[in-house]
Amino acid sequence: MSWLFGIAVFFFGLMASIALHELGHLGPAKLFGVKVTQYMVGFGPTMWSRRKGETEYGVKWIPLGGYIRMIGMLPPRATDAPGKVRSTSTGPWQSLIENARDVALEEVKPGDENRVFYRKPWWQKVIVMAGGPAMNFVLAFVLFAVVQMGFGVTVLKNQVSSVPECVKTTAEYEKNPKCTETDRPSPAAAAGLKPGDVIVSVSGRQTPTWDAATRAIRSHGAGPVAIGIQRDGQPMTLNATLIAQDRESLDEPGKIEKGVGYLGVSPRTAVERQDLGAVVTQMRDLTAATAGSLLRFPEKMVGVWNAAFSGEERDKNGPIGIIGAGRIGGEIAASAAPLENKVSTFINLLAGFNLAIGLFNLIPLLPLDGGHIAGGLWEGLKRAFARVTRRPAPGHVDIAKALPLTYAIALVMVVMAGLLMYADLVNPVRLAG
Repeated sequence: MSWLFGIAVFFFGLMASIALHELGHLGPAKLFGVKVTQYMVGFGPTMWSRRKGETEYGVKWIPLGGYIRMIGMLPPRATDAPGKVRSTSTGPWQSLIENARDVALEEVKPGDENRVFYRKPWWQKVIVMAGGPAMNFVLAFVLFAVVQMGFGVTVLKNQVSSVPECVKTTAEYEKNPKCTETDRPSPAAAAGLKPGDVIVSVSGRQTPTWDAATRAIRSHGAGPVAIGIQRDGQPMTLNATLIAQDRESLDEPGKIEKGVGYLGVSPRTAVERQDLGAVVTQMRDLTAATAGSLLRFPEKMVGVWNAAFSGEERDKNGPIGIIGAGRIGGEIAASAAPLENKVSTFINLLAGFNLAIGLFNLIPLLPLDGGHIAGGLWEGLKRAFARVTRRPAPGHVDIAKALPLTYAIALVMVVMAGLLMYADLVNPVRLAG
């Protein structure tokens, strides 16, 4: 029951995020006088709707996104030159473009001529289309702030929690967790490090945080090193001999760094509330990491394909679909963690999704928001160039010409969504195990 409850809670949060994303478009559109006929959360048949003024507000059955319908998204065709064959007869792609243009213009009623989207100034177009992703970024920041400043986060203190007696691989530890005479002593144990020691320097380099100590040890590599510590408030220096090990990268999860220095200590952890600066730092770091992941998205989708059809292990840091996200929500709810930890994990997960959705929508390709933003910016550049060179103002950017590419990209997105749904069913990402 708790598993199903977790799925329901996550879906509710995701749909609320989608609704607010569309509200980010709706608000500036109405502010600038664009006529909006529909505001919908979801796709497909309508589950519920209500009309208020000129806009129909509703929820549809397929929870895979949402939209607002603004009239006049596509400009009319330029007047055909006399004596030339109409452009609609030149080929199937041109016919597709003109048919879409005609459908868009059918929504424009008498009196709506100045309320169409394409006639708005370029900067208003950019604000309207950027409003959705901006709302996702605001939501992500607020949710991260709730977790960090309200619940607090687990931090690694610069103090030793445990010191293993020997060095074992994961397979060796699972086979026999106890140290034997044939096992190699850990460098930390051999140097005399004890639980409670605070590491303050590595090879003379100050290490005020656990992260600094870890990076200093790794970058030192194998060999003798002086470890400065405080034990019961007294400064001491211990001599350790680091060994080389292959460890997961601190900056790129999933990537293995070869032959880094290894000491063999675990840190003490504590839950601490953070300040606003920590939230800003986290938002900056996660934005950079998520943007990097989007650049590697095609490569990561190959991994999803292999996991779905070849049984390879699913990358925990790879893309997941709405079904996989719901399953993770169920796992969180069904876990044995304290209620406060479950709630903070839910909020953190939802914040991460908002950040990813916001960045994904900024990709400068139609039908994503970023494609419309790019069109608006291009129109602004063209008009600025015309002013500087004293040329006549150019017409509106005709995004209808990009419709064939738009349909192709939309098809690719549908295929990717289907692949993610299938992979989430047959080989889902799991929090544990």
